[in-house]
Amino acid sequence: MRVSKRQNDPVAKLRKAIETGHFLPGQRLPEIELAEWLGVNRVNVKLALGKLDQEGLVEVERNKGARVRVISQQEAVEILQTVASLETLIARNAAAKATADDGERLKKILTAIKQARAEEAYVEYLHEINKLHTEIRRIAALSTASRIVATLNAQIARFRFQTVLFPGRIKQSIQELEEIVDAICAANGVRAGKAMLEHLNNVAKALEQNLARVNA
Repeated sequence: MRVSKRQNDPVAKLRKAIETGHFLPGQRLPEIELAEWLGVNRVNVKLALGKLDQEGLVEVERNKGARVRVISQQEAVEILQTVASLETLIARNAAAKATADDGERLKKILTAIKQARAEEAYVEYLHEINKLHTEIRRIAALSTASRIVATLNAQIARFRFQTVLFPGRIKQSIQELEEIVDAICAANGVRAGKAMLEHLNNVAKALEQNLARVNA
């Protein structure tokens, strides 16, 4: 069986491990142990850690090695607000460029989101939402904005699950996603951008409310 290049990519594997919580915030990342886990040499590990340091997922300290960067909830809120601005631009462009086939793919993913919600499969639910945003970025074809969004989203992946479980958020979120997809399919860029901004601002608001509740 042929193994994809991405599966052999130590940067991609490490990034996913951090995003999914396999490696926790503040956890040390010894190069020798990572080399064994990844099945690569220490040079490749060092290069991978350097790349993830640039992306804000890892902190590499001289003479101390690397660790998973700790991101506060307040910083996560700020990152979400930045993502919202970029995703608004992306949604507008997606509405201008989407074909009928693109629209059908978005609707199919939206159906999968609703199905995951009905089954209370929250990990799958979040995965499908990420898939929807990725597809919208693909349609928009704004490489610089998409690259920045992908990097920022990787930093706050663990916080997204907190907003999913916030009371009343799932029902509201699905309505917001329906509005985004409808606007893109209708080729209405202004409406699509407005809907995307509202959606991500509400995600940030839910995270802020969760922060306030934790600190109360």
